[in-house]
Amino acid sequence: MTSEYVRYQAAAPDEHGRFKGLFGLVNNLGRAGRLSPEQERFRRENNAWYDGAYTDPSTVDPAVYDPAVHPGAAAWFKPSATHLFERIHGYLEILDAHGVRWTRVASADPGRVVYEDDVQIVVVPHGKDLSPDGIAPAGNG
Repeated sequence: MTSEYVRYQAAAPDEHGRFKGLFGLVNNLGRAGRLSPEQERFRRENNAWYDGAYTDPSTVDPAVYDPAVHPGAAAWFKPSATHLFERIHGYLEILDAHGVRWTRVASADPGRVVYEDDVQIVVVPHGKDLSPDGIAPAGNG
């Protein structure tokens, strides 16, 4: 049986062709003032819990999500990070309440790993390393 990485993300790409992740989707609703007081309390409390539960990859490598360096980079949970899945349902409920379409994606090989720790990987999806002429930039194998 193959272990699969998991990502919760928007069901459709944004205006830049990116599939924003679960936390970004809910945080955007919060920043726009669209959450109820209860939803905002959930968002703040659980974002703080997640901030304490695992490392923000951009604090280790500030360029990890830089589109010029790692086009399309996205974080995926490792299969072993089961404790991080326990609070996901509340975020999904918020998205559902606001009509934000999302999807759960699982893959044994989501892309080229550009960051890894004990609970997550950040990958550049396969094919995103190619320039417009279809040639991989130097250093990307």
